[in-house]
Amino acid sequence: MGAQPKPKRLFDCIAWQLENSPLEDMLAAKEDGAWRKYSTSEVRDKVDQMTGALLQLGITRGDGTPEGRDKIAILSPNCPEWMLVDMAIQQTGAISVPVYPTINDGELQFILQDAAVKMVFVGNKALYRRIQDMREALPQLQAVYTFHPVEEAPHWKELLPDLTPGLAAQVAASRDRVQEQDLATILYTSGTTGIPKGVMLSHRNILSNTFSSALIIQEVGVFRKKAISFLPLNHAFERMATYCYFYCGVSIYYAEGMESIAANLREVQPTIFTTVPRLLEKIYEGIVAKGSQLEGNKKRIFFWALKLAEQFEINKPMPLSYKLQLALADRLVFSKWRHALGTEVKAIITGAAACQVRLLRIFTAAKIVIQEGYGLTEASPIISGNRYSEENRMFGTVGPLLEGVEVRIAPDGEILCKGPNVMLGYYKRPDLTAEVIDAEGWLHTGDIGTMVDGKFLKITDRKKELFKTSGGKYVAPQPIENKMVESSWIEQIMVVGEMQKYVGALIVPAFHKLKEWYDNQGKTYPGNHAVLEDKATLTLIKESINQYNRNFNQVEQVKRFALIPAEWTIEGGELTPTLKLKRKVIHEKYKDQISSIYT
Repeated sequence: MGAQPKPKRLFDCIAWQLENSPLEDMLAAKEDGAWRKYSTSEVRDKVDQMTGALLQLGITRGDGTPEGRDKIAILSPNCPEWMLVDMAIQQTGAISVPVYPTINDGELQFILQDAAVKMVFVGNKALYRRIQDMREALPQLQAVYTFHPVEEAPHWKELLPDLTPGLAAQVAASRDRVQEQDLATILYTSGTTGIPKGVMLSHRNILSNTFSSALIIQEVGVFRKKAISFLPLNHAFERMATYCYFYCGVSIYYAEGMESIAANLREVQPTIFTTVPRLLEKIYEGIVAKGSQLEGNKKRIFFWALKLAEQFEINKPMPLSYKLQLALADRLVFSKWRHALGTEVKAIITGAAACQVRLLRIFTAAKIVIQEGYGLTEASPIISGNRYSEENRMFGTVGPLLEGVEVRIAPDGEILCKGPNVMLGYYKRPDLTAEVIDAEGWLHTGDIGTMVDGKFLKITDRKKELFKTSGGKYVAPQPIENKMVESSWIEQIMVVGEMQKYVGALIVPAFHKLKEWYDNQGKTYPGNHAVLEDKATLTLIKESINQYNRNFNQVEQVKRFALIPAEWTIEGGELTPTLKLKRKVIHEKYKDQISSIYT
């Protein structure tokens, strides 16, 4: 490594990369059908230009307090411009407030008002129009700029000035005033309940997590390799991962959209990427769907390999006969999976929700290592993570703790966390901050867990999601839901039963599988609504539930269920942007169906 000191502010990662591993493609995205690449030096220059532009517009660190500093929001799908603007905001000493582009209008307006946002950068015309429609309610908002050209809107490039010696000196002076303990960003968590809370993270918070996470991805061997990015950049997981890539000399290619991920993976051939379990499930479902279309021996070999993969273990000697079969399965089947993911993928890091252990086994058997981790926005965000090396990986756990992070299990089983990664607090809400960070500095995560072998953290449930039946027994819904979605007939499920005699469930069937089943039976598929009334559908799902109920004790078993005719989505309001269930919303929306379970 060169003379450049270790980063102390997030934007220092540019200078660090420029000194240690300058890249021709530090950032890349599709423009007019071709990959537009930004070199490390171009990123530095563009960030400094944008910093100069913001300073000229009067953006300031104010009195240095969270309330006194200017706020700038970014509302856009992932793109290089997102990161360029984010780092420029930091260099002015102002605060970036990133927002999910899929957020509903009520939450969006609340965030922009709560943070008194002065300026917004939006990705496209639709997002620009959304902001314009609420301008009257946002008296503090002075300007809105777009990343993609929009006829009636100012474009971000119009801001970029020539970096004269005088302006360059102002940029340098502004950058030098930023300290590592300064607030870098406010991330509003939509959460599964209540109004958004602004999590305040400092440069030190995020960088402490970046350096610890770097040790994990460096083990994979990522130097001068590529990552693909599609999780929203305003999510703490992808944001921190981005700085981790900067620090480790990894090129970042932004996927064109969720529908283009498969094609982009083949084009980019990344070594690593981050995801959430729901998207991993979709990848798996796509693989199985293609296997189901095979015929004869090819189909038999595919499902033989799949069954073999489901038996895979790590840290446990497997018989030679199994190893030989696995090697054959790899040559005939799994190599094609890796090809579909771009041939070079060595590790996929997943977080935000529990991942099915069956998927972990299957992908790992196929030489695609899934490293499941755990954290929350308030912890910047990672607390623990499974490593690439087998001795530091365990199926069904979220891995060893990150370096520098302490964990204590409270008497009631709640996971408490302490370390330089713990947030500064909630913006303008010292009352809520006091509820989650105690006098000793321990962050109360709201998750229930335990340590396995004194080394691996295991999450057993959300503290707030535990419910009590009328018989006084506590039930943890997440493990039940996580097991039930292994069924090919169940797309989504939410377990219910608060103060009821037994556990029930709302179930969204896997309609594509039902349609396939009807085709195989020579029947006409009646449609998603009508199929819910068909006895055959009820039988298929009932048999699945009975099969998976065997994994749980009597009080936890799903006794009755109601079927839902449409998939739960972010747009529909049933899922958070990281695809977690919004339980209160679903409870309210389907209260009649829940009532029918218990009548």
